[in-house]
Amino acid sequence: MRRVIAIALAGASLGGCSSMSWDMFKSAPTVQVRLESNPPGADATTSLGQGCKTPCSVSVPAPDAPFTVAFALPKYQPASVPVNVARNPGDFTTPASVTTDPNPVFAELQPAVPPKPVRKPHRPKTPKSAAPAAAPADAAPAAASPFPDPNAGKR
Repeated sequence: MRRVIAIALAGASLGGCSSMSWDMFKSAPTVQVRLESNPPGADATTSLGQGCKTPCSVSVPAPDAPFTVAFALPKYQPASVPVNVARNPGDFTTPASVTTDPNPVFAELQPAVPPKPVRKPHRPKTPKSAAPAAAPADAAPAAASPFPDPNAGKR
C-alpha cells in the first residue's frame, strides 16, 4: 500500500510541475525535399548541409528561414535555387506541418562555354627581296624579244 501511495504522489507532483512539457519527447520535424536537375547526375547540396546526386531526395530539419540548393556538374555552369519554407502551426483538428516551395527543387544546368584560345596577333609577311617594278602597259616592248607585240598594229 505504501508503494501505491508513493507512486501516486510522485505522479501527481510531476503532473503539476509547470516546467515539464510533452514537447521534449517530440522529435524535431523534418521536411523531405526532392532534388532534380537537367542533365541528371549533378551534385546537389543544401545550405543546411545535406546533399546527394540528382535525382534524389534529402531529409532536412525544418528550418525557420529560406535556404538554397546549389547544383554542380563538370562541364556545366553551377546553379543555385532558393527554397522558401512555409510553416502551418496546426490546430486541434490538424497537426502542424512544414512545406517547401518549390518541391521538387529543379535546376536547368547550362553547358560551360570553353575559353577561347589565345591567338597570336597576325603580322603581315615582309618580302625577302624587293620585286622588280612592273613595266607600264604603254612601254615599248624590248627589241630583243622573240615575240612580236600583239598590239603593234592597233595603235
